[in-house]
Amino acid sequence: QVQLVESGGGLVQAGGSLRLSCAASGRTFSSYAMGWFRQAPGKERDFVAGINWNGGSTRYADSVKGRFTISRDNAKKTVYLQMNSLNSEDTAVYYCAAYRGLRPPVGTYEYTYWGQGTQVTVSS
Repeated sequence: QVQLVESGGGLVQAGGSLRLSCAASGRTFSSYAMGWFRQAPGKERDFVAGINWNGGSTRYADSVKGRFTISRDNAKKTVYLQMNSLNSEDTAVYYCAAYRGLRPPVGTYEYTYWGQGTQVTVSS
């Protein structure tokens, strides 16, 4: 079993940056591909970024390519999401999730474990 705890959210002005962290418990963290998702009020939870088990492969939603970077540190059992050039459309609750497989999928239903989420608010 994997437990996930996100941190690093907050209020930031448009054009600013934030770095989200997701700390995992459990001995098998490196066995999981990891994903970041976000959910704005009244909208579905959408895929943002994913990373494979060793960090060698990543994928991003088109809306964040070139602005967000996902990374992981298996020794620290932590996955990160560096968010730059933030705009109001990035405002959402951000969740990390774990997928027992090689390549992180984009569908929420494929992920086994989820964190509680962290709020990111971008003011214009």
